[in-house]
Amino acid sequence: MTNKAPKSNLKDLKAEINLLHGIIEILGSTNDLDNLLQQTAKVLAGTLKGDSCLIYLLDKVSGTLVLSGAWPPHPYQIGKLKLDPGEGITGWVLTHKKPVALSQNAYKDARFKTFSNLPEDRYEAFLSVPIMVGSEPMGAINIQNRKKRNFTEHHIKLFTSIASQISGAIQKTRLMESTEKKEKQLKTLARLSSSIVSNSYLNEILQLIVTMTAQTMNSKVCSLMLLDEEKQELKIEATQSLSDDYKRKPPLKVGESVSGRAIKLKVPVAVLDVKKEPGYVYPKIAKQEDLCSMLAVPMFIKDKPIGVINCYTASEHVFTEDEIFMLQTIANQSAIAIENTRLFDESKSARDALETRKIVERAKGMLMKDRNLSEEEAFGFMQRQAMNLRRTMRDIAEAILLTEGIKNTRSGT
Repeated sequence: MTNKAPKSNLKDLKAEINLLHGIIEILGSTNDLDNLLQQTAKVLAGTLKGDSCLIYLLDKVSGTLVLSGAWPPHPYQIGKLKLDPGEGITGWVLTHKKPVALSQNAYKDARFKTFSNLPEDRYEAFLSVPIMVGSEPMGAINIQNRKKRNFTEHHIKLFTSIASQISGAIQKTRLMESTEKKEKQLKTLARLSSSIVSNSYLNEILQLIVTMTAQTMNSKVCSLMLLDEEKQELKIEATQSLSDDYKRKPPLKVGESVSGRAIKLKVPVAVLDVKKEPGYVYPKIAKQEDLCSMLAVPMFIKDKPIGVINCYTASEHVFTEDEIFMLQTIANQSAIAIENTRLFDESKSARDALETRKIVERAKGMLMKDRNLSEEEAFGFMQRQAMNLRRTMRDIAEAILLTEGIKNTRSGT
């Protein structure tokens, strides 16, 4: 006679199988990291009977743990709530690469860190396991309960196994995001390269630059400031921001604020939070527009400064070397495009001025011949007509050539 497994064990086993199937389904259904983590947190909280599930990922640039997924959702904390290495139980788990299971009074643990805006800080039970890639930690997953709960060794093993599956999916998603980002960057540079040889007007070129840069850098706001050499001032000439207050920001002196420093020092300048940055000229606008971190990169043509490209994020962000290099590359390409457009505009203006002069001279000569006027009288007549009719000298000259030409044709001369 065979022994039957207890119904409770079968029920738990079925729940675990369903959980693993659910996780696998999520991991295979999306390439969006934020969505993946949010859905995973929801499934873990539901299947493992947790009142809350929080997923933290390690930011390799800043070295901090960032809240990246949560159930119930915490939209205002995702990407903003951060822990330093070793801070809180989660930080301890990451540093020591070991799980922590607390069945009650978790908030009283000496390692616990309180966040006033997280209700989970008042929960009793706490289970945290590291997310590992080989021997390197990449984050942590926490399950929390309002009431006491005994986390068994089996719970810890299951949770650790799930964390291992998630780590592979995170790596894959990050690789795909990195590939897509590089593809987007290459497309941006290709479009900028094509604009270098285009005959577009300067305003069109500038707007194209800020729009593409904002998309490539995932910036909340991107602006381009051009340098007035005579006044030694930087003025916003293009931005994809819809804010009138931002667009109307007064010019900056070279050396002033973050953008002015970038021009003066001739190097990129990054700021973690402009609202707290000493010397930043527009903290009120930054607060109003929800701007935080900033990267300003100068534009040069043969060591001659022509302006600055600024990128802002909505939350604290440490700009990586790759991001700085990318924006500097965009700035270099943009400087060439701007200079070429200016030269084209200047050349076109010169050609137009020369053509206008020829037309005015022809009209003046026709007046002198047909009306027996002196050169001074003919030119004075054209000037008066231009002033009275509020038209350009070219318009008046073309009208004279047409009118006098018709008269001459009729008279047979």
